[in-house]
Amino acid sequence: MPLLAAPLYLDPKVEPPLTSLLDSPPFLHGLVDGLGSPLNVVLPDRVAENVSRFRSVYRRHHLEGEICFAHKANRSSALVRRLATTDAAVDVASLDELQHALACGFTPDRIGATGPKEPEFLWLAARVGATVNVDGRGELEELAGLVRRYGLPRAQVLLRLSDFTGSGVKVQSRRSRFGSPASELTGLLDASARHLDALEVTGVSYHLDTTSLEEKALALEGCVRAMDECRARGMRPRVIDIGGGFGVGYLADGAQWERYTTQLTLAAMGRRESLAWRDHTYGLSSEKGTVRGALELYPSHRPVAGAGYLDELLRSPAPTLGRPLATLLLENLYDLCVEPGRALVDQCGVTLARVLEVRGEPDGTHVVRLAMNADDCALEEHGILLDPVLLRRDRRQEGTVAPSGPVGVYLHGNLCLESDLITRRLVFLPGLPAPGDLLAFPNTAGYCMDFNAHHAQRRPMARKVAAFQDTDGWQWRLDDQYWPIHSAGTAHEV
Repeated sequence: MPLLAAPLYLDPKVEPPLTSLLDSPPFLHGLVDGLGSPLNVVLPDRVAENVSRFRSVYRRHHLEGEICFAHKANRSSALVRRLATTDAAVDVASLDELQHALACGFTPDRIGATGPKEPEFLWLAARVGATVNVDGRGELEELAGLVRRYGLPRAQVLLRLSDFTGSGVKVQSRRSRFGSPASELTGLLDASARHLDALEVTGVSYHLDTTSLEEKALALEGCVRAMDECRARGMRPRVIDIGGGFGVGYLADGAQWERYTTQLTLAAMGRRESLAWRDHTYGLSSEKGTVRGALELYPSHRPVAGAGYLDELLRSPAPTLGRPLATLLLENLYDLCVEPGRALVDQCGVTLARVLEVRGEPDGTHVVRLAMNADDCALEEHGILLDPVLLRRDRRQEGTVAPSGPVGVYLHGNLCLESDLITRRLVFLPGLPAPGDLLAFPNTAGYCMDFNAHHAQRRPMARKVAAFQDTDGWQWRLDDQYWPIHSAGTAHEV
C-alpha cells in the first residue's frame, strides 16, 4: 500500500480553555512526568460554562426545569463537584454514582435515579428523596414495597416511556430497552393509583438512542399526551424528562469529514488504497461494485449539537399538534428536564499519552507505539475519529525531524494484543513524533476517558487531574482532591 498522496486530516474542534491548555506543552509534559502516561486532564470550569449554555436555551423559550448531568459519561469527582456549584442537577445510574453525587455536594432534590436498579439503589434513592425514573411496572411495585416496608418518605417517580406512535405520522420512535411502551401507560397508571400512599407520579420521561429530531419530537409530543392522561386521573404531574442525546461536534471542519468519509467509501469499494490497518472499513463493504453496509461511526462533525440541538428540538413543530414543542410545554406549564452527558462535558478534558517507539514501515507509513492502550482513550470504541495534537518534548524540534511535512502513522497501544490499536485508521501528523513526545487527544471527557478503562496485564489505569487557570497560569490538583473552594494558592504548580 503506497503512502497516500494527499493527507486526510480530521482536525479536532478545540475551544477555550482547552486551546490554552494545549498551548502549554511544558505544563502538560510536567504532569505526565510526575503522574505517568496515559493521563486524563479535566477542566471543571468549562463544565459550568456548558451548563450556562443549556440554561440560555431555557431562558430563550421561557422554560423552567432541571439540567441533569448524566454521571455515567465521566467518573470525575472534580467535574461533579464543580457542577454542584451551578444550578445543574445530576442523573445517576448506579448505587455508587448516587453515593458519589451526595458526597460531591448534590442535595437529593437535585438527583435523579435512572437505569437498571438493584434493591439497594432503590432503597437509598427513596431514603434520601431522589426522584426515581421507573422503567416498568415491576420496578414501580418494588419501589412501593420498599417504601412501605422501611417506612421511607413517599417517593417521587417519573414514568419512563418508549415506542411512541402517532396517528397519521410516518415516523415511529424505535423501541428502547429502557422504559415501557407508551401503549402500556394505562397499566402503569393503574399500578400507580394503587400505591398513592407510597409513590407520587411527578411526570413522565423517555430515553431514545437516536440523533433524529423527528423521533424525539414524536416522543415529546407523546409525553405531553401521557401527562394529559395522568391529570385525567387526578394526578398532578409537572415534569417531562427528555433524556440526553444532544451530541457533540468533535471536528472543526465539516469539509474534512465529508472528504474522509467519501474516501473511506471508495476504499471499501476497492477504488483506492486502504485508509486503515489491515483494510478495516468501519462497517462498509463492496458487492458487485455497490457499497454495502453503513458507517459504524459517530457523526464527528455536527454543525448543530449540544445546547444548539436542544434549541432546534424545542423550535420543532409537534408531529400532529403542529405547534412548536416549547409552546406545548408552556401552554401546560410543564417543567422540562434534560439529561446531557457527553454534551455537558464537551471541551472539558484531554487524554495525554507519551510516545514510546517510532518505526518505519515498507509502505512509507510509520507505527507509533504509545504508553496507553485502546481502552484508556476509547475513541474508536465509540466510533469517534479525530486527530491527536502533537506536543514535542522539545519545541525546538518542530520541523527538524525527518520526514518533514505531513506523515502518516498508525497509533498502537502497549498491550500484547493484535487488537490494541489506539486508531485503526491512518492518522496524519504535521511531523514524525519522537520518543518522549506527547500525543494529546482532545475532548475525551465524554465516555472516552474511563468508561472502558481496565487493569489488563496489571497496567495502571490513567490517573486524572483537574486543571484550572489563575493569574499565574495553569494550576492543577488530583481529581479527587479538587474542590471548587480551593484557591490557586493552594494548588500544585508545575
